[in-house]
Amino acid sequence: MSGANRIAGKGRLTPAKTARFTFDGKSYTALEGDTVASALIAHGVHLVGRSFKYHRPRGILSAGAEEPNALIDVARDSARKQPNVRATVQEVFDGMIVKSQNRWPSLSFDVGAVNNLFSPFFAAGFYYKTFMWPRAAWKRIYEPMIRRAAGLGVAPTEDDPDHYASRYAHCDVLVVGAGIAGLSAALAAAEAGTKIILCDEQAEAGGALRFDAGVKVDGIDGYAWVQKTLARLKAMENVQVLTRTTAFGYYNHNFVGLVERVTDHIARPDRDLPRERLWQVRAKRVILATGAIERHMVFPNNDRPGIMLASAGRMYLNHYGVAVGQKVGIYTAHDSAYEAAFDLKRAGVSIAAIVDVRQAPGAAVLAEARTLGIDVLTGQSVVNTSGALRISSMTVARNGGGSARKISVDTLLVCAGWTPSVHLFSQSRGKVAFDAGTQRFLPGTYAQDCLSVGACNGTDGLQQTVEESMAAGELMAQAVGKKAGSKIGISVEQAFDWTGGMIGAAEGAGPETNAKAFIDFQHDVCAKDIRLAVREGMHSIEHIKRFTTNGMASDQGKLSNMHGLAIAAETLGKDIPQVGLTTFRAPYTPVTYGALISHSRGPLFDPTRKTPLHAWEEAKGAVFEDVGNWKRAWFYPRAGETMHQAVARECRTAREVAGIFDASTLGKIEVVGPDAAEFMNLMYTNAWDTLKPGKCRYGIMLREDGFVYDDGVVGRLADDRFHVTTTTGGAPRVLNHMEDYLQTEFPHLKVWLTSVTEQWAVIAVQGPKAREIVAPLVEGLDISNEAFPHMSVAECRVAGVPARLFRVSFTGETGFEINVPADYGESVLEAVWANAEPLGACVYGTETMHVLRAEKGYIIVGQDTDGTVTPDDAGLSWAVSKKKADFVGIRGLKRPDLVKEGRKQLVGLATKDAKLVLEEGAQIVANPNQPKPMKMLGHVTSAYWSENCGRSIAFALVEGGRNLVGETLYVPMPDRTIPVEVTDLVFFDKEGGRIHG
Repeated sequence: MSGANRIAGKGRLTPAKTARFTFDGKSYTALEGDTVASALIAHGVHLVGRSFKYHRPRGILSAGAEEPNALIDVARDSARKQPNVRATVQEVFDGMIVKSQNRWPSLSFDVGAVNNLFSPFFAAGFYYKTFMWPRAAWKRIYEPMIRRAAGLGVAPTEDDPDHYASRYAHCDVLVVGAGIAGLSAALAAAEAGTKIILCDEQAEAGGALRFDAGVKVDGIDGYAWVQKTLARLKAMENVQVLTRTTAFGYYNHNFVGLVERVTDHIARPDRDLPRERLWQVRAKRVILATGAIERHMVFPNNDRPGIMLASAGRMYLNHYGVAVGQKVGIYTAHDSAYEAAFDLKRAGVSIAAIVDVRQAPGAAVLAEARTLGIDVLTGQSVVNTSGALRISSMTVARNGGGSARKISVDTLLVCAGWTPSVHLFSQSRGKVAFDAGTQRFLPGTYAQDCLSVGACNGTDGLQQTVEESMAAGELMAQAVGKKAGSKIGISVEQAFDWTGGMIGAAEGAGPETNAKAFIDFQHDVCAKDIRLAVREGMHSIEHIKRFTTNGMASDQGKLSNMHGLAIAAETLGKDIPQVGLTTFRAPYTPVTYGALISHSRGPLFDPTRKTPLHAWEEAKGAVFEDVGNWKRAWFYPRAGETMHQAVARECRTAREVAGIFDASTLGKIEVVGPDAAEFMNLMYTNAWDTLKPGKCRYGIMLREDGFVYDDGVVGRLADDRFHVTTTTGGAPRVLNHMEDYLQTEFPHLKVWLTSVTEQWAVIAVQGPKAREIVAPLVEGLDISNEAFPHMSVAECRVAGVPARLFRVSFTGETGFEINVPADYGESVLEAVWANAEPLGACVYGTETMHVLRAEKGYIIVGQDTDGTVTPDDAGLSWAVSKKKADFVGIRGLKRPDLVKEGRKQLVGLATKDAKLVLEEGAQIVANPNQPKPMKMLGHVTSAYWSENCGRSIAFALVEGGRNLVGETLYVPMPDRTIPVEVTDLVFFDKEGGRIHG
């Protein structure tokens, strides 16, 4: 059986299709299309969880994403499990294992419920006061206790075996929400040929038409119209419909994040399908048709299982064919709840009474209630409920006092009106406006190219909603350059028009009492907690939120925020807008880490990047190291060689013959456009308008504060084109740095930036015989010393392949860097090696590169700088233009602290014991016998054994270092103190003649 509470002839599910699942070990049968919530209610199960703080019994409250109570653990097997899933959204699949959370030893008997007895001691803000004293107890007692108690579900302990996907999409118009508003807007825009993406978080489109049985659209049942319209949209090539897809975040420039649940509803999903898919959508225009969320009533003990929203009662009946109870009470401040009573009554369910806090509900609904024989108690309130694990009665009294009476019920449906879902609008940085007449916040000032339509815009009437939505669709189509399509007329008939009808934002809260009248069900926040927060001095709603934790649960206050705000305003004696509004932040509903991470997990969490020459280097015996995300050849040991021996041989060979090095990882950025030189002048310290095409220049890039950010050689290929190189690790941030300034500070410049790091393979040939190796391969270019001197660049062909050839060196030797398209890198390297190997040249790795550059005094940004080093500190003041009026960092360089005496400066160090290599990071002192704590003058930044110098060499940042050249300083180590002599930075070929060949 699929449940005793199924009503024959009701709902849209097919009885022939069933699925089996377990809840807390007990087996149940569901119909295909059931959510866990509808299936449990069908079997009379209302108790589904326990609240966070008091462990009170909690039941299913809603039928949608706003659900705060019915959070469950869902599993397929031991590895595939997910905590804190909303039972109202999760569809049942065959074999599903469902467990309740936050209880022990069982759901019906939970030891944690003892907290409810001590609730007077757990009033709002108790943790701020209790856990402050004694301070020593925080780490030892409080923090471990809080960590054990935190959360509702238990995180999985096994790796997630499922895979996830991500996709980028662009469209003319993104429509969020596929209710009557979203469908109407999408249809109007699509008829004009607009490229549309329509998404809805539910498994089926329709929104409120899924439960509102009293609506006819174009003369047919509202839900039938939904299916007809949806089929029409899906048949259009310019429309993409995504169900089970939540728009969780609205970001700048109409960028909207969507998560599609692809297989969470399938018993045996195709292994090739992802579990979830992240859609990153950039839309020219956005239409928000996100509907409204029903408000619950605030009254004592309003949290018992069996108390739920009136719209949920209608959804379970009209869509799922399930009666929420056999004797149902209604408590309302809005006409819409009456329709729940009418639908249930017509289905054969007993309605105990409709309790309406208002004196004068709508005449039409009162008349229908009389016709159906339903007792309506106007001007009265529910002042209490009873029942242990499910409601058994409601206590009703006339407003303002008088005798109370108990009415027996097994379910109580509540409605305090509707709150427009302005979450995405607010996330878009739009400003909401308060409508005092209906006690609602509505979209006000727009910040992006979007429009809100329907209930989320405060439009209550369905005919008005349709007309507004279709007008919005046509307007958005015209805004993206489409001509309006054929006019579509949609007529709507409603059984009852319940536009408006609210009397306030915290209906039923009543006067201040000690009773528990809950507003935030998950975090056990009551009306009295809000009032206490105000008495404690919290007058801003943001402070009240944090003091009470109202709206900070996983539902993010979808049901509780407006109640909390209204009660705070009432207590403060202010209007609601004066108290403020809490911030609506992404995500709209929880998003799994798997969806956000997608493929970036396991080996792809930190992707390994390999150069086009990697396989060749591997075949030559390279040992690799990780540099950023790159695998770089570290050294090339021959048989029997240690790393030290291999590096010494490579260093020697590069100086005596030649060395070949893979420099493909250098960042490479094309700066192109008529204003390219002006842009380069602003981004770098030195001048670029004086650099002629075909020439290169070393450039330094600063941050705004004047400190060195990156460096590299820049070649000017043409008047309007620069080939910029950056450090290996700096490529992404340098491009971002440039883009940031181009878009925000220099948007008037006509410049385009393109990352070409992976487009070019770079083969560096360095050494006395470098020209002899390269020259036979070069076509169309004279690379003699006279025709192609140091710091030249030209386009030519190398080994028959189009290339950019740079005459540059990071070793101090004659050097060429051959840039060829990445696909040809290995073949060109083979040709280079065929010329180099007979001459006795070698290939060398990054360790040798570090030693060779240090011998010549060349710095590495990020190793010899630490984010507090200026160009002058690094001995590079010659690279800072004295003539330029402006560049990024020029004002920072003029700060008093950056020009004062005694700053740390980069210098060389030579150990008195020439064979002793210093440790990088070691501290430096002037006097090793000074009392502790010693004054540290600086630290060692680079240290190596130099085979070519026959001794150790080092760089260090030292206070006033250049004034100390020739003096002895000391490096204290755990086992000895090492005397060092301060030198300049150049240890080899001080005259610099070798670089010019």
